[in-house]
Amino acid sequence: MTADLSQLVKAYDVRGVVPDQWDETLAELFGAAFVQVTGADAIVTGHDMRPSSPGLSRAFARGAAARGVDVTEIGLCSTDQLYYASGAFGLAGAMFTASHNPAQYNGIKMCRPGAAPVGQDTGLSEIRELVESWIDSGAPTSDATPGTITQRDTLEDYSAHLRGLVDLTSIRPLKVVVDAGNGMGGHTVPTVFAGLPLTLVPMYFELDGTFPNHEANPLDPANIVDLQKRVREEGADLGIAFDGDADRCFVVDERGEPVSPSAITALVAARELARHGGKGTIIHNLITSWSVPEVVRENGGTPVRTRVGHSFIKAEMATSGAIFGGEHSAHYYFKDFWNADTGMLAALHVLAALGGQEGTLSALVAQYDRYAGSGEINSTVDDQAGRLAAIKKTYEGREGVTLDELDGLTVSATDWWFNVRPSNTEPLLRLNAEARDEPTMAKVRDEALAIIRG
Repeated sequence: MTADLSQLVKAYDVRGVVPDQWDETLAELFGAAFVQVTGADAIVTGHDMRPSSPGLSRAFARGAAARGVDVTEIGLCSTDQLYYASGAFGLAGAMFTASHNPAQYNGIKMCRPGAAPVGQDTGLSEIRELVESWIDSGAPTSDATPGTITQRDTLEDYSAHLRGLVDLTSIRPLKVVVDAGNGMGGHTVPTVFAGLPLTLVPMYFELDGTFPNHEANPLDPANIVDLQKRVREEGADLGIAFDGDADRCFVVDERGEPVSPSAITALVAARELARHGGKGTIIHNLITSWSVPEVVRENGGTPVRTRVGHSFIKAEMATSGAIFGGEHSAHYYFKDFWNADTGMLAALHVLAALGGQEGTLSALVAQYDRYAGSGEINSTVDDQAGRLAAIKKTYEGREGVTLDELDGLTVSATDWWFNVRPSNTEPLLRLNAEARDEPTMAKVRDEALAIIRG
């Protein structure tokens, strides 16, 4: 096939339509390139439930083994289960998933030993260059003795590791509805939750990479409607939704109302700081709520603000020795999980916090959800740079207003802020706004949108 790797290799991973943009032949080349760039002599691979995942994963393993590398296949797994294997075994790893993308997509999330990310600045661009140079001729023949490909089940060990990081022994009985979206949460939740005082109400636990019920992207409000309804019908204490590869979790309270990922970040940050004696650095990206750094300081911690994106969070966690990090996209990162993101561990923290007291989840998170937020609003634009320049010109010099360009453009005042970021892959600008009250937020949001869409 003729592949356009500029459309396939993204900032943090490989992702595209199968077989139109990539196939098993290309996956084999990625396997060979991955081991050459990382210098690995052994790797671990895993895959999600998409129909194309087993074949792509095995092709990658063949490419790696042909260059003398031993491959451990852990088979069906969540992305954080692959990170667990990378960390526990000290191996570079590759996870075959397209996360929340539609069924025809697939991708590869790659990491070095200890789940250290492989992104554009940490090896992915070199992997792309090698694959491009090999597309016509194939990977050069290796003199090495071919490596072995063996299978290993890690689900029980992964579950035990997570359960060892959160004390759930004394929580009260809870009724929890879990929407796995036909993704990998349906594989991991039954084992991780086994033996806990939980009444589990499963939704869409059947592994099905065609996503027959709804897209496995809980950040889209349309995809949690079923969960919200079921929580209310069941009189459950809470609901949890996972995305396709189960590395993100989204929470709804006992009323079926969504809980902001920023509130979850603040809640988990407070718990992790308490576990570390009231000291530690907490990472948050620049579109999380003002609540997050406030709660971190109130609990003795040091908040550090970063750009949006897991590679930036993980890099900052490694540099600063942070104990926890959170993003408003519902990715949660833990020092005790090799700085990697795991929605399952965040979910266990929520269960422990709720089950450790008698109140409702809505009452519990109220202390962490202090401001009015817009959520992320995407606008298609012809000229990203031009629109950003127009926003900057509008607000520059306004009394009491500050601007920074850490990631896109953030405009801040005493009672409100907003951030506008360009998408890396689409002609979009992404707006997030927050204020101390709803009317102010609406005014700020609408004024920014008028410029963006003008």
